[in-house]
Amino acid sequence: MDQSTFQPTMTSTFPATPRIAILGLGAIGRNLLASIQSSLLPGAQVAALVRAGSDTAAEQVPGVDIFTDIDALLHWKPDLAIECAGHEVVRSVAPLLLAAGVDVMLVSLGALGDAALRESLAAAARAGRARLITVSGAIGGLDALAAARGAGISSVVYTGRKPPQAWRGTPAERVCDLHAVREATLVFEGSAADAARLYPQNANVTAAVALAGVGFDHTAVRLMADPSVTRNVHELDVEGDFGRFVIRLENRALPANAKTSWLAALSIEAELRAYLAAPRR
Repeated sequence: MDQSTFQPTMTSTFPATPRIAILGLGAIGRNLLASIQSSLLPGAQVAALVRAGSDTAAEQVPGVDIFTDIDALLHWKPDLAIECAGHEVVRSVAPLLLAAGVDVMLVSLGALGDAALRESLAAAARAGRARLITVSGAIGGLDALAAARGAGISSVVYTGRKPPQAWRGTPAERVCDLHAVREATLVFEGSAADAARLYPQNANVTAAVALAGVGFDHTAVRLMADPSVTRNVHELDVEGDFGRFVIRLENRALPANAKTSWLAALSIEAELRAYLAAPRR
C-alpha cells in the first residue's frame, strides 16, 4: 500500500453512544477525557488502557474503567479506541483492536513512517471491518494538500522550527551545540521517512503531511533550531499544477504539558466530534 493512499478502510456498526477507550492517560489523554466527560459525550462509558505498574494503573479515575491488559479491554467491548500513548502502542495494541472490530483513532502518526506497520494496520482493519482514523495533529492545510493531489503535486516541503533547547535529547545535539546557537540552524534535512525514524518525538506532524500528500519518501522535511521563536512553528510549502500554497502555524503548548501542542489536543476533539456525527451503519 502506498503511503499517499493510506485511508480509513471500513465503516463499522456501533451504538449511537459508543463505548470509548483511551489508550494512555498522559497529558493529551487526560485532556481528551476531560473534554469527553464535560462536553463531547457526557455520560459515555469510558475506559483507559495504561501501562502495568504505572501510577495510573493504581489510580481511581472517576467515571473510567482502568485496564492494563489488552484482552481485558477487548472483553469490555469498546467501539472506538483513541491512541494517545506513543509509537509502541500503535505497533503492539492498535492491530489487535482493529482485528477485533474496534475502530481506532491514531494520534502518534509518526509510527506510520514504517511501511510494514502501515500494511499491518490496514490488513487488521480489513479483517475486523473496522475504521483506522488518523488525526491531523498540530498542522493545518491538510484538506488543501489532499485536494491538490488530484491535479498533481510537484513538491511538498515541511519546515519545523523550535527553540534550540527544545531539540535536546535528539540527534540535533550531534549536529550543533544547541547552547551556542544564535541564529536559525538546520539540524535535519531529508525525507519524512527519515525524519520519522530519526526524530520520532517530532514525527507526528511530518507523518500527517506525508499521508495527506505525496507520501513519506517524497515529502521533504527541514528541521530548524531557531532562537528567534518561542513557540513550535510549522511551515508547509506545496507546489503543483494547481498552483502553490504556503501556510505557517505558531502553536502554543498545552497548559498541562509544555512539550505538547495545544492544537494537537484540539484536533483530537475535532476528529471525535466528526466521528460521532457520522452516519451509523
